[in-house]
Amino acid sequence: MTKKLKFVRYVVANLAIGAIVIGLLAFTISNKTVSAATDTVPIYKGESKTKISLMVNVYWGTEYLDEMLDIFERNGVTTTFFVGGMWVAENDVMLKKIHEKGHEIGNHGYFHKDHKKLSAARNAEEIGVTHRLVKSVLDIDMQLFAPPSGSFGKTTLSEAEKQGYTTIMWTHDTIDWRDHDTEKIFSRATSKMEGGDLVLMHPTQNTVEALPRIIEYAKAHNLQVSKVSEVLCADGEPAPAL
Repeated sequence: MTKKLKFVRYVVANLAIGAIVIGLLAFTISNKTVSAATDTVPIYKGESKTKISLMVNVYWGTEYLDEMLDIFERNGVTTTFFVGGMWVAENDVMLKKIHEKGHEIGNHGYFHKDHKKLSAARNAEEIGVTHRLVKSVLDIDMQLFAPPSGSFGKTTLSEAEKQGYTTIMWTHDTIDWRDHDTEKIFSRATSKMEGGDLVLMHPTQNTVEALPRIIEYAKAHNLQVSKVSEVLCADGEPAPAL
């Protein structure tokens, strides 16, 4: 075999190897990209074994918030309030009060839309406008997003993630907005309660009535009522600064 032919084959072989390497690299990157997109999922339960959160979604019921705050304070409890932008626009004083009491603030969209049906642009707008509004009042950057009515799609999750948000759902729903029944609210909140649970509630009269007993039940079962960010972390791990 001549030196010239050997050289040609050497070049061709190396080009082929290079093409394979580039192809494999592209495939790996592509797979990572797809994986990252499909790995974006909402959180229904935290990692803690000793903490739960009684998270409060707020678009209405402002008249019950002072009572809720007093109950939390008397029991040495801080939690997370997910606030709607439309509510914040008219209740900035109450928002400041909630925050000053040491509670965590999360994003609940602006107009309480069905996010699953919204375009990417509208999802981004609902989340982004609320973020900027709360930041203008409290000078904080929220990082937890609870979609209104628990409605979301892949686009919702993607747009929330782009804005630095983790999407939060719930483990137990008290359905207090529909069923104005103190006993049902208590039962739904505490049924099979365990560490890591995220309990959804709203500011209603019956929720206020059930709240002290719910907190008492949690404490009696060695569970600490905490902020969502604290419940998401495994025990012993520091919660992110939100």
